[in-house]
Amino acid sequence: MAESKLIDNVRECMRLKHLSIRTEEAYIYWIREYILFHQKRHPQSLTEQDIRAFLSYLARVKNVSSSTQNQALNALIFLYESVLKIPLAKIEDVERAHRTKRLPVVFSPNEVQKILSHLQGTNKLIVSLLYGAGLRLLEALRLRIHDLDFDQKIITVRRGKGDKDRVTTLPETLIEPLQLQIQKVMLQHKEDCANGYGEVYLPDAYAAKNPSAATQLGWQYLFPSSKLSKDPRTGKIMRHHLHDTYIQRIVNETIQKVGITKKGSCHSFRHSFATHLLENHYDIRTVQELLGHSDVRTTMIYTHVLNNGGISVKSPLDR
Repeated sequence: MAESKLIDNVRECMRLKHLSIRTEEAYIYWIREYILFHQKRHPQSLTEQDIRAFLSYLARVKNVSSSTQNQALNALIFLYESVLKIPLAKIEDVERAHRTKRLPVVFSPNEVQKILSHLQGTNKLIVSLLYGAGLRLLEALRLRIHDLDFDQKIITVRRGKGDKDRVTTLPETLIEPLQLQIQKVMLQHKEDCANGYGEVYLPDAYAAKNPSAATQLGWQYLFPSSKLSKDPRTGKIMRHHLHDTYIQRIVNETIQKVGITKKGSCHSFRHSFATHLLENHYDIRTVQELLGHSDVRTTMIYTHVLNNGGISVKSPLDR
């Protein structure tokens, strides 16, 4: 019962801070693992030494990656400092998980075309965006209709990795397919509204500022799910975006079907986007900006990448 109340408090605190539902699920998982590791003792009775023991266990026994270990640490810092209001001393002398260094899997232009030629409809359009605009899979699936600017040929990626916004190139060859996709979403949205639904999840506190935005076409997901579902935060019936595992499965099956032996994935198209731009002699700083890497200054997105009101980079998909 005590653990259940604590988890409820964690969830409430995370929603007040407008953290994503995926971060919420991950943090709650690690907090539960931490409590179980210490024989269900309440975290208030545990110290930095107990946190250190848990993190070292993850590295030594569970063989988790360094990023996973860091995620567990962030979850515990959130628990103590944001929920329990217990300041933590610096967590030192933790046995660190091994940080692996691997080269990214990159498809050749011919391999990209082979994969795309075996995809159809919405699946092909999503994968084309991964390669043609350098998007992460969830960035593509979370696109709203108003994130596309066909006149400027740019895509605005909102709240990407590191909670940053950025702009990237919108491939000319995808303009017509994307416009057709918007028409399909519009028809589906009209039907949802007629049936008493039509709302979509809004980020942060925007729902309180502008409640009507939830039913506006511009806020609808570009790639909506085929089914309505209950939003876990509000309990409302909404139409969410396509689930990432569905696209991952389709891509993995297609890679095998076309006979590509590389251990590629959806993320390989983003790596291919960057590599092929560099091969076409685009400046590496420009590519970093389009990818939204952490060492890129936000203001440089507009001063260095944008040119004449649009992006001066031609997508490799348009070659």
